[in-house]
Amino acid sequence: MTNRRPSPAFPHTPDPQALRAFVAVAREGHVSRAAQQLCLSQPAVSLQLKALAETTGLRLFDRTPRGMALTADGAALLPVAEKALAALADVAQAAATLHQTVRGTLRIGTILDPEFTRLGGFLRHLVELAPQVGTELGQGMSGDVLARVGRGELDVGFFLDLPHDPVGAPFQLRPLTHFTYRVLAPAGWGPQVRGKDWKALAALPWLATPAASAHHRLQRRVFGPGSLTGLSPRRVALVDQEASMLDLVKSGVGLSLVRDAIAMREAQAHGLVIADQVALECELAFVYLAERAGEPVIASALAALEAAWH
Repeated sequence: MTNRRPSPAFPHTPDPQALRAFVAVAREGHVSRAAQQLCLSQPAVSLQLKALAETTGLRLFDRTPRGMALTADGAALLPVAEKALAALADVAQAAATLHQTVRGTLRIGTILDPEFTRLGGFLRHLVELAPQVGTELGQGMSGDVLARVGRGELDVGFFLDLPHDPVGAPFQLRPLTHFTYRVLAPAGWGPQVRGKDWKALAALPWLATPAASAHHRLQRRVFGPGSLTGLSPRRVALVDQEASMLDLVKSGVGLSLVRDAIAMREAQAHGLVIADQVALECELAFVYLAERAGEPVIASALAALEAAWH
């Protein structure tokens, strides 16, 4: 017949404090040194050992002239207790990490083409820096993005900032790159646009854009009341997409403002004509509400943006 040790009448999960006291005494071999290590009194440690013995129904230590010696049961329990305490430490570390993990959804207003704004690199760095942050993209015109950020419908966005028309409170802008808009004309229009100033160009047909677009704000600088010319050109079509503008210029409909890199590409590929005496400066920027700059999701977006652009 096998002799079996009776189990405790009401087994309970050991108290972590009792396990710490048990492991400390097992390692130190003395209640006094364990109490000092745990910053407890000796009676408190003794009570923890007693509680653990009652909870497990095991005799864990023998008192000897040299201190406390583990029994066979105590020696068998020690690695399990150490593993349990390590698991508790892992839980605490995981909780601390979760408190530091940025979570949420970043709503991003996008403009123009993704290559120009380095959208892919920005999102890749954002995933690396804040993997728990999801993203929602909303394509629109520059002015619409600014308005939606102001209304809280977007968290951040790309924006075309004009030197003569700075954006103030409540927005904060992070400049990304400067570039130039050129006037692009259909093939064969060289005599009408080369060597011409804004006043001469105002006499030609132009493509117009909605008020929310950067093109509209740029044209307003040189055309219309209070502008550089004071003249209003003949606007022959209202277009809200850059690709549509290029198609209409290629078709001979009228002039349009185009980013310098695209203007040069189209001039080389399709013989379109660039007006060589005029240009307008612009800046690609990243916009968000200044009061939200310290929010973790916004801060993560700014860090990812910095990585993508430098």
